[in-house]
Amino acid sequence: MINFIKSIYSGLCIGLGGTVYLSCDNKILGSFLFGLGLFTILNFGFNLFTGKVGYFVNNKINYWGFLGIVWLGNFIGTFVFAKLIAATRYGAALQAKANALCVIKNGDGFASLLVLGIFCGMLMFIAADGYKTVENQVGKVLIVFLPVMVFILSGFEHCIADMFYFSLAGDFSMTMLKALVAITIGNSIGGGLIPLMQKLNAKSAKA
Repeated sequence: MINFIKSIYSGLCIGLGGTVYLSCDNKILGSFLFGLGLFTILNFGFNLFTGKVGYFVNNKINYWGFLGIVWLGNFIGTFVFAKLIAATRYGAALQAKANALCVIKNGDGFASLLVLGIFCGMLMFIAADGYKTVENQVGKVLIVFLPVMVFILSGFEHCIADMFYFSLAGDFSMTMLKALVAITIGNSIGGGLIPLMQKLNAKSAKA
């Protein structure tokens, strides 16, 4: 139960990041401030799908059950945040911006969304794992904020952030679901690429 609650909290944090991004006319500033959502998640030990999925490489098959709980909790958190912010005086303007983003995502093809999701998944693993392994405090901050800025400014797709945008836009169509599936698969593949290479390197060193 605690893992589910921590996953909902992560969804709320991503909703916060998505809101500040949509509120900023300057994309560079917005992408930087979005990173506060991920930094909060990592700092307090919440569960974010894109921060956890890469570790499937080193876990047994039942780890996917845990990831399913995290994905669902993230969705609920982003949905709740979206509905709450939509009820404020800023709601209409933010919904219009979210809708514009969703039109682009829904108009994209499965393969394109998959590839964009893969690149984002790699960056999210770098951020999540880097936060745990980098000891320098300045480096800890940079390793979180820089990958977030790169994925946003590059137009890569993050399934949990997209959950927030779709929820804010009120888009719950089959097209949205297909897009979310493609992005989730892409994030999962991308998240596993670096730990897979680490695992292969470890085996090679022992040989």
